[in-house]
Order: sequence, then structure tokens, then C-alpha cells
Amino acid sequence: MIGRRRAGGRGAIAFILVTVMLDMLAMAIVIPVLPVLVLDFLGDDTARAAQVLGVFGTAWALMQFVFSPVQGALSDRFGRRPVILLSNFGLGLDYVLMALAPGIGLLFVGRVISGITAASMSTAGAYIADVSPPEKRAAGFGLMSVAFGVGFILGPALGGVLGQIDPRLPFWVAAGLSLANGAYGLLILPESLPTERRSAFSWRRANPLGALRLLRAHPGLLGLASVNFLYFLAHQVFAVFVLYGNYRYGWNERMVGLTLAGVGACSAVVGGLVVRPVVRRFGERRSLITGLVFGAAGFAIFGLAPTGWVFWIGIPIMALWGLTSPAAQGLMTRRVSPSEQGQLQGANSSLMGLAGLIGPLVFTNIFAHFIAPSAWHVPGAPFLLAAALLALALLVAVAVARPTDSPRN
Repeated sequence: MIGRRRAGGRGAIAFILVTVMLDMLAMAIVIPVLPVLVLDFLGDDTARAAQVLGVFGTAWALMQFVFSPVQGALSDRFGRRPVILLSNFGLGLDYVLMALAPGIGLLFVGRVISGITAASMSTAGAYIADVSPPEKRAAGFGLMSVAFGVGFILGPALGGVLGQIDPRLPFWVAAGLSLANGAYGLLILPESLPTERRSAFSWRRANPLGALRLLRAHPGLLGLASVNFLYFLAHQVFAVFVLYGNYRYGWNERMVGLTLAGVGACSAVVGGLVVRPVVRRFGERRSLITGLVFGAAGFAIFGLAPTGWVFWIGIPIMALWGLTSPAAQGLMTRRVSPSEQGQLQGANSSLMGLAGLIGPLVFTNIFAHFIAPSAWHVPGAPFLLAAALLALALLVAVAVARPTDSPRN
């Protein structure tokens, strides 16, 4: 039986990483074409389209916040395999719905469903935790960050190329990829959570607040989760990246795209080639602290850079920030039982969704305030705020991550 095959084979891990990449594509591939469709539905009313797109983005993040812990709890009860596969098929069918949407209403419904089905990141993280020994989990989460980065690079580029042919074509291509991935998973993906390690499903634990209660139930977990939340929140500074690049450096769409590709490529290199040897050599605690130091330094360079070339110098420095999340998640998975891994990943994904809800509003308003004629003229203020958030995360990490967390703990 497929469900009884040994979990943790290379094919299964590769499938999980592809799933993570496609989840990122679920958000990124529509970036170039969603505004075009919305504008078309609204009769080229740009102001109204901007408001609608803001609602779309908020709804997507809200669905991530609400449904990530639900999927995590369901995977703790029924296993990782069925939840991941249902998410793949659901995402594929949702792309079909958005490709066929005749108006703004169904397009919005499709975007809401996309936020729900793309919430499988929590289950994918739990799968990695299931099949990896504690000392290798950070490396596994590093590979997940590579998959995330690849999706971030390919999504907008693929969406832009296909969208020039037809604004609906990216949705059809994404649907085909998701459905094919789900069908492939039916054949090769084994279950990673044995029946004896599963826990009963409870709505009290599956709602976002219930999932977050887990973080207070284990020593040090809430502090590490706070570090993760500050990490996610700082990442939302890229909501102002296009406006910032155009305002301060005069970058056009091509230069913005190349810079984002550079950020994604450097992040993928760190996740794929740097995380594993660094964590193995120095342990998760020191890797976490190192990542936060480089992240804060990189964002400070972004905020202070007087020219685009100086900004580019900060990219490889900031990329080493990629040590942070895999190391933090590795430390967190050590503090919960196997039957709570899905709930833990759901709580982490909820924190990411919460950051996605409030972060863009915070950073865009900070940017608007500090370029206004009546305020101090500090266009890099959003990036300086992100650097300050990571400095705060560094202080928390030093306090809560145990010095005894060693490479072989």
C-alpha cells in the first residue's frame, strides 16, 4: 500500500518541496496579471482597482491566518498525506475557477479559496519535522526556504510572460501544474505520521487563538515564536519595495524585477548551500543569532543606501538572514511532541498570516509619512524599521534560545 511505504525518501521530500514552491506560485504568479483583470472588470478605474486589490490582499492573508492552524490540526489527526494532496487538488481547481471568472465577484471568491488551499505550508513543515531527526530539521526547513525562494523568482516572471499572451493563461498553467503535482503525489507520497502518534482533532486547538496557546504550553516556545513573528513582520517591508525603488533610485519595472530576482536568488543559495553546514557546525542557537545580525545589517544598508548600487551591495548581506527561520523552527520542533508538530507549524503559519495582515499597512504608512513635505525626509524609514524589528528579535533570541542548544543536542 502507498500509505504504508517508508516516509522520508528523496521522492517524498522532493514532492514536499515542489508543493511549497507551488504554494508560493499561488501568490506570486498572479502579481503581474491580477491587476490587469481587476482593471478590466472595473472599466479601467485605477483608483477603485487599487482599493479592490487591497481587499484581495487582506482577504488572502486573513485566510492564511485562519486556516493554517486548521490544516495543521487536521494533519495531526488524519496524517500529513491526505491534507497535502487535498490542498494540491483544491488549489488546482481554484486556479480553474479564477481562469473562468466572468467578473470581480468570482475572482474574489477564487482568491479567498487560494488563501485557504495555499495554507498547506503548515502541513509541509510538519512533514519535514516528521521525517528528519532533530539535528537535521533546520537543514530541511532551509530547503523549504529554497523552494519558497524559487517560487518567488519564477512566479512573477512566469506570470508576466504568460500574461502578455493572455491575462488568464497564468491561471490555466498554474492549475495544470498543481493538479499534476497532486496526481504525482498520489503515486509517490507516503504518510509520515504513524497512527499511534496522531492526536484527536479539536476546534479549540485548530482555531488561530487555540493554536497560539500551544506556544505558551512549552518552555521557551513563546519566545521563539515571537522571534519568528518579528522575522515575518520585517519581511513585509517589501510591500513598499517597488515604490521605494522608483522614488529613491528612479528604477523602472525591469530594474525592480532584476533586483527582486537577485534577492530571491541569494536567498535560495543561502537556504540550499549555507544553512546545513552552518547549523551542523555552530548549532541552531548561534545560527539563529547570526542570521538576525546579518538581517538587521542588510535592512539598515537598504534604508541608508544613497544609490542603487549600494542597495545591491546589501542584498547578499541581507540574504544571510535566511539562517534565521530554519534555525528558529528547528529549535521550536524540539520543544513539542510528534503529535503536536502540525499544530506548531499551523501556529507559525498563523503568525505569518498575521504579519501579512498588519505589515503592509504599517510599512506603507511609514513610507508615506517620511516622504511627505511636512515630515523628516527619510525615504528609507521602512527598511530602518525592519532593521529595528530584527534587532529586537535578536535580543529576544539571546534571552530565550538555550546556550545548550548545540549541533548535536
